[in-house]
Amino acid sequence: MIGDKDRTAMINRLARIEGQLRGIQKMMAADTPDCEKVAQQMSAARKALDKAGHTMLACMVEAHIKAGDESSLDDLGQLISKYA
Repeated sequence: MIGDKDRTAMINRLARIEGQLRGIQKMMAADTPDCEKVAQQMSAARKALDKAGHTMLACMVEAHIKAGDESSLDDLGQLISKYA
C-alpha cells in the first residue's frame, strides 16, 4: 500500500507530466512547431511516466513481499513481466 507521502509525491509527479503534455499540445498547435523541441519534450514526458510506473511497480512488489504467502510470491514474476 502506498503511504500518504508517496501518494502526494506521485500526484505531484503526474501533475508535472500532465503539464508537459499540455505544453507539447501547445507547441504542436503553433503554425510551425519546432519538431526537435517537441520530440525532446515527448521524450521527457515518456521518461517521467516510465519512472512513475516503476514506482508503482515497486509498490506492488513490496505488497507481494509483505504478504509473504507462497502463492503471492509465485505471482511476482508474472507481475513484473506484465508491468515492466
